[in-house]
Amino acid sequence: MHATEKILAAHAGRASVSAGEIVNCAVDVAGINDLYLQTVRSFFEIGGVTVHSPQNVVMFLDHYAPASSIQQADNQKQFREFCEAQNIANLMDVNEGVCHQICVDKGFSRPGRLMVITDSHTTTHGALGAFGTGVGATDMAAILISGQLWFRVPEVVKIILDGSPRPGVFAKDAILRVIGALGADYGVYKVIEFCGEAVANMPLSERLTLCNMTTEIGAKTAWIQPDEVTFAHMRRLGIDDYTVYETDPDYRYSAAHRFDVGALEPQIAEPDSVDNVHPVSHCAGVKIQQAFLGTCTGGRFEDLQIAARIVEGRKVPRGTRFVVVPASRQVLLEAVRSGVMETLVEAGATFVTPGCAACLGTHEGMLAGGENCISSSSRNFPGRMGSAEARIYLGSPAAVAAAAVAGEIVDPAEFL
Repeated sequence: MHATEKILAAHAGRASVSAGEIVNCAVDVAGINDLYLQTVRSFFEIGGVTVHSPQNVVMFLDHYAPASSIQQADNQKQFREFCEAQNIANLMDVNEGVCHQICVDKGFSRPGRLMVITDSHTTTHGALGAFGTGVGATDMAAILISGQLWFRVPEVVKIILDGSPRPGVFAKDAILRVIGALGADYGVYKVIEFCGEAVANMPLSERLTLCNMTTEIGAKTAWIQPDEVTFAHMRRLGIDDYTVYETDPDYRYSAAHRFDVGALEPQIAEPDSVDNVHPVSHCAGVKIQQAFLGTCTGGRFEDLQIAARIVEGRKVPRGTRFVVVPASRQVLLEAVRSGVMETLVEAGATFVTPGCAACLGTHEGMLAGGENCISSSSRNFPGRMGSAEARIYLGSPAAVAAAAVAGEIVDPAEFL
Protein backbone atom coordinates (compact mmCIF):
# COMPACT_ATOMS: atom_id res chain seq x y z
CA MET A 1 0.00 0.00 0.00
CA HIS A 2 0.89 3.66 -0.35
CA ALA A 3 1.35 5.61 2.87
CA THR A 4 -1.89 7.52 2.26
CA GLU A 5 -3.75 4.23 1.83
CA LYS A 6 -2.34 3.09 5.17
CA ILE A 7 -3.70 6.25 6.81
CA LEU A 8 -7.17 5.58 5.40
CA ALA A 9 -6.99 1.90 6.37
CA ALA A 10 -5.98 2.74 9.94
CA HIS A 11 -8.79 5.27 10.29
CA ALA A 12 -11.29 2.79 8.82
CA GLY A 13 -10.17 0.07 11.24
CA ARG A 14 -9.04 -2.15 8.37
CA ALA A 15 -5.84 -4.03 7.63
CA SER A 16 -5.71 -2.82 4.03
CA VAL A 17 -7.45 -0.77 1.35
CA SER A 18 -6.87 -0.31 -2.36
CA ALA A 19 -7.61 2.40 -4.93
CA GLY A 20 -11.29 2.68 -5.82
CA GLU A 21 -12.67 1.22 -2.60
CA ILE A 22 -15.16 3.17 -0.48
CA VAL A 23 -14.28 3.32 3.21
CA ASN A 24 -15.72 5.06 6.27
CA CYS A 25 -13.00 6.72 8.31
CA ALA A 26 -12.77 8.38 11.71
CA VAL A 27 -11.65 12.00 11.28
CA ASP A 28 -8.89 13.41 13.50
CA VAL A 29 -9.35 17.10 12.71
CA ALA A 30 -12.62 18.59 11.44
CA GLY A 31 -12.12 22.24 10.50
CA ILE A 32 -14.82 24.75 9.54
CA ASN A 33 -14.14 28.24 8.22
CA ASP A 34 -16.41 31.26 8.20
CA LEU A 35 -17.53 30.78 4.60
CA TYR A 36 -19.48 27.73 5.72
CA LEU A 37 -22.25 28.76 8.10
CA GLN A 38 -24.34 26.27 6.11
CA THR A 39 -22.42 23.57 8.03
CA VAL A 40 -24.14 24.62 11.24
CA ARG A 41 -27.52 24.83 9.51
CA SER A 42 -27.04 21.41 7.91
CA PHE A 43 -26.00 19.94 11.26
CA PHE A 44 -29.43 20.72 12.69
CA GLU A 45 -31.32 20.03 9.45
CA ILE A 46 -30.09 16.43 9.34
CA GLY A 47 -30.86 15.78 12.98
CA GLY A 48 -27.74 16.90 14.83
CA VAL A 49 -28.08 17.66 18.53
CA THR A 50 -24.63 17.25 20.06
CA VAL A 51 -21.30 17.32 18.22
CA HIS A 52 -19.74 13.84 18.28
CA SER A 53 -16.16 14.81 19.14
CA PRO A 54 -15.91 18.53 19.95
CA GLN A 55 -12.23 18.16 20.87
CA ASN A 56 -11.52 17.28 17.21
CA VAL A 57 -13.37 20.31 15.80
CA VAL A 58 -11.58 23.57 15.00
CA MET A 59 -13.52 26.69 13.95
CA PHE A 60 -11.66 29.29 11.89
CA LEU A 61 -12.86 32.86 11.36
CA ASP A 62 -10.32 33.58 8.62
CA HIS A 63 -11.97 34.56 5.34
CA TYR A 64 -13.64 37.66 6.77
CA ALA A 65 -11.06 38.73 9.33
CA PRO A 66 -12.38 40.92 10.83
CA ALA A 67 -15.92 41.16 9.46
CA SER A 68 -16.44 43.94 6.91
CA SER A 69 -20.24 43.73 6.60
CA ILE A 70 -23.22 43.18 8.88
CA GLN A 71 -23.84 39.78 7.26
CA GLN A 72 -20.28 38.63 7.87
CA ALA A 73 -20.46 39.84 11.47
CA ASP A 74 -23.71 37.96 12.03
CA ASN A 75 -22.30 34.76 10.52
CA GLN A 76 -19.28 34.92 12.81
CA LYS A 77 -21.55 35.61 15.78
CA GLN A 78 -23.49 32.42 15.02
CA PHE A 79 -20.24 30.43 14.78
CA ARG A 80 -19.09 31.72 18.17
CA GLU A 81 -22.46 30.83 19.71
CA PHE A 82 -22.32 27.33 18.17
CA CYS A 83 -18.85 26.75 19.63
CA GLU A 84 -20.03 27.87 23.05
CA ALA A 85 -23.14 25.67 22.95
CA GLN A 86 -21.24 22.60 21.68
CA ASN A 87 -18.17 22.91 23.95
CA ILE A 88 -15.85 23.46 20.99
CA ALA A 89 -12.77 24.92 22.64
CA ASN A 90 -10.76 25.40 19.45
CA LEU A 91 -12.29 28.62 18.18
CA MET A 92 -9.71 30.48 16.11
CA ASP A 93 -11.13 33.99 16.01
CA VAL A 94 -10.38 36.84 13.60
CA ASN A 95 -6.93 37.52 15.11
CA GLU A 96 -5.46 34.06 14.36
CA GLY A 97 -5.06 33.85 10.57
CA VAL A 98 -5.67 31.33 7.78
CA CYS A 99 -6.90 27.88 8.82
CA HIS A 100 -4.04 25.94 7.21
CA GLN A 101 -1.24 27.98 8.71
CA ILE A 102 -2.94 27.88 12.11
CA CYS A 103 -2.99 24.08 11.87
CA VAL A 104 0.75 24.08 11.17
CA ASP A 105 1.58 26.66 13.86
CA LYS A 106 -0.47 25.03 16.59
CA GLY A 107 0.25 21.38 15.82
CA PHE A 108 -3.21 20.31 14.65
CA SER A 109 -1.41 19.14 11.50
CA ARG A 110 0.94 16.22 12.12
CA PRO A 111 2.03 12.95 10.50
CA GLY A 112 -0.56 10.22 10.19
CA ARG A 113 -3.61 12.35 10.83
CA LEU A 114 -6.77 12.44 8.74
CA MET A 115 -7.69 16.11 8.40
CA VAL A 116 -10.88 17.39 6.78
CA ILE A 117 -11.56 21.13 6.48
CA THR A 118 -14.17 23.12 4.58
CA ASP A 119 -11.46 24.52 2.34
CA SER A 120 -10.08 23.03 -0.86
CA HIS A 121 -6.46 23.84 0.02
CA THR A 122 -6.45 21.32 2.87
CA THR A 123 -4.09 19.36 0.61
CA THR A 124 -1.47 21.61 2.26
CA HIS A 125 -1.12 19.18 5.15
CA GLY A 126 0.38 16.45 3.02
CA ALA A 127 3.61 18.38 3.56
CA LEU A 128 3.57 17.07 7.14
CA GLY A 129 2.59 13.50 6.27
CA ALA A 130 -1.12 13.96 6.97
CA PHE A 131 -4.03 13.03 4.72
CA GLY A 132 -5.65 16.44 4.28
CA THR A 133 -8.67 17.11 2.09
CA GLY A 134 -11.48 19.62 1.68
CA VAL A 135 -15.24 19.05 1.83
CA GLY A 136 -18.46 21.01 1.62
CA ALA A 137 -20.95 21.96 4.32
CA THR A 138 -23.13 18.83 4.25
CA ASP A 139 -20.22 16.39 4.49
CA MET A 140 -18.79 18.43 7.37
CA ALA A 141 -22.17 18.36 9.13
CA ALA A 142 -22.08 14.56 8.85
CA ILE A 143 -18.63 14.56 10.48
CA LEU A 144 -19.92 16.74 13.32
CA ILE A 145 -22.71 14.24 13.96
CA SER A 146 -20.81 10.96 13.49
CA GLY A 147 -17.09 11.76 13.74
CA GLN A 148 -16.65 9.93 10.43
CA LEU A 149 -16.77 10.47 6.66
CA TRP A 150 -16.69 8.21 3.63
CA PHE A 151 -13.80 8.31 1.17
CA ARG A 152 -13.03 6.67 -2.13
CA VAL A 153 -9.42 5.54 -1.92
CA PRO A 154 -7.53 7.60 -4.54
CA GLU A 155 -4.85 6.59 -7.01
CA VAL A 156 -1.39 8.05 -6.46
CA VAL A 157 0.77 9.99 -8.93
CA LYS A 158 4.45 10.55 -8.21
CA ILE A 159 6.08 13.88 -9.10
CA ILE A 160 9.90 13.80 -8.97
CA LEU A 161 11.59 17.19 -8.69
CA ASP A 162 15.28 16.96 -9.56
CA GLY A 163 18.11 19.47 -9.31
CA SER A 164 18.85 22.61 -7.34
CA PRO A 165 16.95 25.83 -8.16
CA ARG A 166 18.83 28.86 -9.44
CA PRO A 167 18.56 32.18 -7.54
CA GLY A 168 15.05 33.58 -7.82
CA VAL A 169 13.37 30.17 -8.25
CA PHE A 170 11.24 28.74 -5.43
CA ALA A 171 8.65 26.05 -4.73
CA LYS A 172 5.91 28.22 -6.25
CA ASP A 173 7.81 28.20 -9.55
CA ALA A 174 8.21 24.42 -9.41
CA ILE A 175 4.53 23.74 -8.76
CA LEU A 176 3.43 26.24 -11.42
CA ARG A 177 5.67 24.40 -13.88
CA VAL A 178 4.03 21.09 -12.92
CA ILE A 179 0.52 22.54 -13.25
CA GLY A 180 1.34 24.15 -16.58
CA ALA A 181 2.76 20.90 -17.94
CA LEU A 182 0.05 18.54 -16.69
CA GLY A 183 -3.05 20.76 -16.91
CA ALA A 184 -5.62 21.96 -14.39
CA ASP A 185 -7.70 18.76 -14.49
CA TYR A 186 -4.87 16.22 -14.48
CA GLY A 187 -4.99 15.21 -10.83
CA VAL A 188 -8.74 15.02 -10.19
CA TYR A 189 -9.32 12.83 -7.13
CA LYS A 190 -5.72 11.63 -7.07
CA VAL A 191 -2.96 11.81 -4.49
CA ILE A 192 -0.03 13.88 -5.76
CA GLU A 193 3.22 12.77 -4.11
CA PHE A 194 6.37 14.90 -4.30
CA CYS A 195 9.85 13.49 -3.97
CA GLY A 196 13.35 13.95 -5.39
CA GLU A 197 16.45 15.96 -4.63
CA ALA A 198 14.74 19.35 -4.82
CA VAL A 199 12.01 18.30 -2.36
CA ALA A 200 14.49 16.75 0.06
CA ASN A 201 16.33 20.08 0.24
CA MET A 202 13.21 22.24 0.70
CA PRO A 203 12.33 23.77 4.07
CA LEU A 204 8.85 23.10 5.42
CA SER A 205 7.53 26.46 4.22
CA GLU A 206 8.30 25.55 0.61
CA ARG A 207 6.88 22.04 0.97
CA LEU A 208 3.64 23.53 2.25
CA THR A 209 3.42 25.63 -0.93
CA LEU A 210 3.92 22.57 -3.14
CA CYS A 211 1.17 20.60 -1.46
CA ASN A 212 -1.19 23.57 -1.19
CA MET A 213 -1.20 24.14 -4.95
CA THR A 214 -2.07 20.53 -5.87
CA THR A 215 -5.67 21.63 -5.42
CA GLU A 216 -5.21 23.53 -8.69
CA ILE A 217 -4.88 20.24 -10.59
CA GLY A 218 -7.84 18.74 -8.78
CA ALA A 219 -5.95 16.56 -6.29
CA LYS A 220 -7.79 14.85 -3.45
CA THR A 221 -4.69 15.25 -1.31
CA ALA A 222 -0.93 15.65 -1.54
CA TRP A 223 1.94 13.79 0.07
CA ILE A 224 5.57 14.27 1.06
CA GLN A 225 7.12 11.46 3.06
CA PRO A 226 7.95 12.72 6.57
CA ASP A 227 11.67 13.14 7.19
CA GLU A 228 13.99 15.11 9.44
CA VAL A 229 12.44 18.42 8.25
CA THR A 230 9.07 17.15 9.46
CA PHE A 231 10.40 15.77 12.72
CA ALA A 232 12.31 18.98 13.50
CA HIS A 233 9.06 20.94 13.16
CA MET A 234 7.30 18.54 15.52
CA ARG A 235 10.14 18.89 18.05
CA ARG A 236 9.88 22.69 17.89
CA LEU A 237 6.22 22.35 18.86
CA GLY A 238 7.02 19.80 21.58
CA ILE A 239 4.85 17.16 19.89
CA ASP A 240 5.75 13.48 19.77
CA ASP A 241 2.23 12.03 19.50
CA TYR A 242 2.03 11.09 15.84
CA THR A 243 2.34 8.12 13.49
CA VAL A 244 4.59 7.98 10.44
CA TYR A 245 3.33 5.81 7.60
CA GLU A 246 5.62 4.68 4.78
CA THR A 247 4.87 3.42 1.29
CA ASP A 248 5.66 -0.23 0.63
CA PRO A 249 8.68 -0.75 -1.67
CA ASP A 250 6.61 -2.73 -4.19
CA TYR A 251 3.79 -0.17 -4.45
CA ARG A 252 2.86 0.67 -8.05
CA TYR A 253 2.06 4.31 -8.80
CA SER A 254 -0.61 5.08 -11.38
CA ALA A 255 1.83 7.46 -13.09
CA ALA A 256 5.14 9.25 -12.52
CA HIS A 257 6.50 12.54 -13.91
CA ARG A 258 9.97 14.04 -13.57
CA PHE A 259 10.88 17.75 -13.68
CA ASP A 260 14.30 19.42 -13.55
CA VAL A 261 13.96 22.33 -11.14
CA GLY A 262 17.55 23.31 -11.86
CA ALA A 263 16.59 24.22 -15.42
CA LEU A 264 13.69 26.49 -14.42
CA GLU A 265 13.52 30.24 -14.63
CA PRO A 266 10.82 31.88 -12.47
CA GLN A 267 7.33 30.90 -13.62
CA ILE A 268 4.18 33.02 -13.89
CA ALA A 269 0.61 31.80 -14.30
CA GLU A 270 -0.89 34.39 -16.62
CA PRO A 271 -4.60 35.32 -16.81
CA ASP A 272 -7.05 33.67 -16.60
CA SER A 273 -6.09 30.13 -15.63
CA VAL A 274 -3.65 28.56 -13.18
CA ASP A 275 -2.30 26.27 -15.92
CA ASN A 276 -1.58 29.17 -18.31
CA VAL A 277 2.04 29.07 -17.15
CA HIS A 278 5.04 30.70 -18.84
CA PRO A 279 8.57 31.74 -17.86
CA VAL A 280 8.67 35.22 -16.35
CA SER A 281 10.40 36.50 -19.48
CA HIS A 282 7.13 35.94 -21.37
CA CYS A 283 5.30 38.68 -19.44
CA ALA A 284 8.19 40.78 -18.14
CA GLY A 285 7.36 44.48 -18.39
CA VAL A 286 3.63 44.13 -17.75
CA LYS A 287 2.65 47.10 -15.56
CA ILE A 288 0.91 46.23 -12.31
CA GLN A 289 -1.33 48.26 -10.05
CA GLN A 290 -1.20 45.82 -7.13
CA ALA A 291 1.25 43.29 -5.75
CA PHE A 292 -0.43 40.90 -3.29
CA LEU A 293 1.79 38.93 -0.91
CA GLY A 294 0.19 36.46 1.47
CA THR A 295 -2.50 33.80 2.03
CA CYS A 296 -2.12 30.09 2.78
CA THR A 297 -0.03 29.71 -0.37
CA GLY A 298 2.54 32.47 0.09
CA GLY A 299 2.13 34.24 3.43
CA ARG A 300 4.52 32.39 5.71
CA PHE A 301 7.35 34.14 7.54
CA GLU A 302 9.95 32.87 5.05
CA ASP A 303 7.88 34.42 2.24
CA LEU A 304 7.76 37.79 3.97
CA GLN A 305 11.46 37.47 4.76
CA ILE A 306 12.51 37.01 1.12
CA ALA A 307 10.22 39.89 0.16
CA ALA A 308 11.88 42.14 2.75
CA ARG A 309 15.29 41.20 1.38
CA ILE A 310 14.19 42.28 -2.10
CA VAL A 311 12.53 45.58 -1.18
CA GLU A 312 15.07 46.73 1.41
CA GLY A 313 16.38 50.16 0.42
CA ARG A 314 13.79 50.46 -2.36
CA LYS A 315 10.36 52.07 -2.62
CA VAL A 316 7.05 51.02 -4.10
CA PRO A 317 6.44 53.50 -6.95
CA ARG A 318 3.47 55.84 -7.22
CA GLY A 319 0.53 54.04 -8.84
CA THR A 320 1.44 50.64 -7.37
CA ARG A 321 0.01 49.11 -4.20
CA PHE A 322 1.87 46.47 -2.21
CA VAL A 323 -0.59 44.57 0.03
CA VAL A 324 0.93 42.13 2.55
CA VAL A 325 -1.20 39.56 4.36
CA PRO A 326 0.57 37.38 6.96
CA ALA A 327 -0.82 33.85 6.97
CA SER A 328 -1.20 33.81 10.76
CA ARG A 329 -0.77 35.78 13.95
CA GLN A 330 2.42 33.85 14.63
CA VAL A 331 3.79 34.88 11.22
CA LEU A 332 2.89 38.50 11.96
CA LEU A 333 4.65 38.36 15.32
CA GLU A 334 7.78 36.89 13.71
CA ALA A 335 7.72 39.66 11.12
CA VAL A 336 7.45 42.30 13.86
CA ARG A 337 10.19 40.84 16.08
CA SER A 338 12.65 40.26 13.22
CA GLY A 339 12.29 43.69 11.64
CA VAL A 340 10.82 42.21 8.45
CA MET A 341 7.56 44.11 8.91
CA GLU A 342 9.42 47.40 9.39
CA THR A 343 11.43 46.85 6.20
CA LEU A 344 8.30 46.08 4.17
CA VAL A 345 6.34 49.03 5.56
CA GLU A 346 9.24 51.43 4.96
CA ALA A 347 9.29 50.29 1.34
CA GLY A 348 5.60 51.17 1.03
CA ALA A 349 3.76 47.94 1.89
CA THR A 350 0.32 47.96 3.46
CA PHE A 351 -0.20 45.24 6.06
CA VAL A 352 -3.70 43.83 6.58
CA THR A 353 -5.14 41.38 9.10
CA PRO A 354 -3.73 37.84 9.06
CA GLY A 355 -6.20 35.77 7.06
CA CYS A 356 -7.39 35.25 3.51
CA ALA A 357 -8.07 38.92 2.64
CA ALA A 358 -8.49 39.59 -1.12
CA CYS A 359 -7.46 36.08 -2.20
CA LEU A 360 -11.10 35.13 -2.78
CA GLY A 361 -12.37 38.58 -3.73
CA THR A 362 -14.40 39.33 -0.62
CA HIS A 363 -12.15 41.35 1.67
CA GLU A 364 -9.13 43.64 2.07
CA GLY A 365 -7.24 44.46 -1.13
CA MET A 366 -9.75 43.81 -3.91
CA LEU A 367 -9.12 44.84 -7.51
CA ALA A 368 -10.93 47.31 -9.75
CA GLY A 369 -11.75 46.74 -13.39
CA GLY A 370 -8.79 47.15 -15.73
CA GLU A 371 -6.17 46.63 -13.02
CA ASN A 372 -3.30 44.15 -13.14
CA CYS A 373 -2.20 42.29 -10.01
CA ILE A 374 0.65 39.90 -9.34
CA SER A 375 -0.19 37.62 -6.43
CA SER A 376 1.46 34.87 -4.39
CA SER A 377 -1.96 33.28 -3.92
CA SER A 378 -3.33 30.17 -5.61
CA ARG A 379 -5.89 31.25 -8.22
CA ASN A 380 -6.25 33.77 -11.01
CA PHE A 381 -9.74 33.14 -12.40
CA PRO A 382 -11.75 36.18 -13.61
CA GLY A 383 -13.30 37.86 -10.59
CA ARG A 384 -11.20 35.90 -8.14
CA MET A 385 -9.84 39.02 -6.40
CA GLY A 386 -12.56 41.54 -7.16
CA SER A 387 -13.61 42.81 -10.59
CA ALA A 388 -13.94 40.23 -13.36
CA GLU A 389 -12.26 42.84 -15.56
CA ALA A 390 -9.04 42.73 -13.51
CA ARG A 391 -6.12 40.54 -14.60
CA ILE A 392 -4.25 38.35 -12.11
CA TYR A 393 -0.75 36.95 -12.53
CA LEU A 394 0.48 34.31 -10.09
CA GLY A 395 4.09 34.11 -9.01
CA SER A 396 6.38 33.39 -6.09
CA PRO A 397 6.64 35.77 -3.11
CA ALA A 398 9.98 36.89 -4.56
CA ALA A 399 8.36 37.70 -7.92
CA VAL A 400 5.59 39.62 -6.13
CA ALA A 401 8.05 41.69 -4.09
CA ALA A 402 10.25 42.44 -7.09
CA ALA A 403 7.23 43.57 -9.11
CA ALA A 404 6.05 45.73 -6.20
CA VAL A 405 9.19 47.87 -6.26
CA ALA A 406 9.61 47.75 -10.05
CA GLY A 407 5.98 48.61 -10.80
CA GLU A 408 5.98 45.84 -13.38
CA ILE A 409 6.60 42.11 -13.66
CA VAL A 410 10.32 41.33 -13.57
CA ASP A 411 12.70 38.44 -12.91
CA PRO A 412 13.20 38.51 -9.12
CA ALA A 413 16.77 37.27 -9.55
CA GLU A 414 17.65 40.81 -10.61
CA PHE A 415 16.87 41.95 -7.04
CA LEU A 416 18.61 39.18 -5.10
